[in-house]
Amino acid sequence: MSQSRRTPAPASSQVTANVVRGCLGNLIEWYDWFAYATFSIYFAAVFFPEGSPTAQLLSTAVVFAVGFLMRPLGGWLLGAYADRYGRRAALTLSVTLMSVGSLTIALTPGHATIGLWAPVLLVVARLLQGLSVGGEFGSSASYLAEVAPSGRRGFYSSFQYVSIVLGQLAALLVAIVLQRLLSEGQLESWGWRIPFVIGAVAGLVVMYLRRTMEESPHFQRQRAKSADPDERKGLRSLFTEYPRQVLAVFGLAIGGTVAFYTYTTYLQKYLVNTAGIPKSTVSVIGFAALFVYMLLQPVAGHLSDRHGRRPVMFAFSVSGMLLTVPIMTVLGHTSSPWIAFLLMTVALTFLSGYSALAAIIKAEMFPTKVRALGVGLPHALVTATFGGLTEPVALALKQGGHETVFFWYVTGCIALTLLATFLVPEPSRTSLLETEGTPSAPPTTKTAPLA
Repeated sequence: MSQSRRTPAPASSQVTANVVRGCLGNLIEWYDWFAYATFSIYFAAVFFPEGSPTAQLLSTAVVFAVGFLMRPLGGWLLGAYADRYGRRAALTLSVTLMSVGSLTIALTPGHATIGLWAPVLLVVARLLQGLSVGGEFGSSASYLAEVAPSGRRGFYSSFQYVSIVLGQLAALLVAIVLQRLLSEGQLESWGWRIPFVIGAVAGLVVMYLRRTMEESPHFQRQRAKSADPDERKGLRSLFTEYPRQVLAVFGLAIGGTVAFYTYTTYLQKYLVNTAGIPKSTVSVIGFAALFVYMLLQPVAGHLSDRHGRRPVMFAFSVSGMLLTVPIMTVLGHTSSPWIAFLLMTVALTFLSGYSALAAIIKAEMFPTKVRALGVGLPHALVTATFGGLTEPVALALKQGGHETVFFWYVTGCIALTLLATFLVPEPSRTSLLETEGTPSAPPTTKTAPLA
């Protein structure tokens, strides 16, 4: 193909519009996901009335972890769906599943009304939400990486976690507003249902908006040239042609995933349950720290475009290993909201080195035909085995009198990500997004080297 017939680079405004539309549904999905974590301190006794407050929180944390068990299935099914039928179709389906799950939680009566059916329906809702989020990550990461221009993929892809944090901020904002308008008793009785109604309705609106998204140009080109009946796709292609890339995604995701769920979801319960800071104060602390964290994502993404993915990932790994134990130790003994905010912000600052790159560093390893599956499935397996167990492990160790062991557990997981970063060459220099991004380039049949 001649130079004159190459597809022109999309205008900046077009890229921004695509990124915004790609992130809107992501925001709503993660709002729904984090609404459970945020409001579980209020509805724990509704679904699990027996036991101490810690035991009730442990029960809701276990259900939170159950939702993670569906994420590998979602990463597989929706990832394969996105690679076969398009990013737009998969992203629309995932937000629909999340809305159904939120509506189920909002409408389910408590244990006092329907007995064991209450926790059963709660589990079913979380399974639907887990399926949704499991498929969302790979499809969203692929879409954002593919619509971004060359040289700025790190910056634009970082908005995946901007939308994730915005979802959590929205959940916290709803919590703060409800805490001001309703009494503690009203929140525990019926007020906790409001955020799930909001999530269900917003999800239906975004479902419609996602149907109007532009499809990724990478996927359109892949679909146009995929008439070869011998071309392998799906799991067969992923595990036979790209096994080292799959292992790399596992290693890179472990430490970042555990650190993310430690500092964005469990930490709020930790400040209430261990440090003794009031729930309403903790909500404000979390909101302020997460707002700063959100602003840091495009900064870290931009740095990775200028200096490479590995240096930014190294910064996260090394600082996380050095600072996790002292930060968690001080947080557990402070009663000062300002100290809690400062330390939470420090922790989230080094976490930005992972989260801003979580989409692009993985998407660059795979070709379009298996990109959503290659990013989504191993990432979902990590979140199911490590992320989903973060809160249950932390609360179980606390209940057993060994809370400090959890701090070292987080440090060890981050060390695994450091090891993976050493073993993976600079992804931006071997990016399949670049070789496939030029329509005139011949089809790529070999994997990008990992060593």
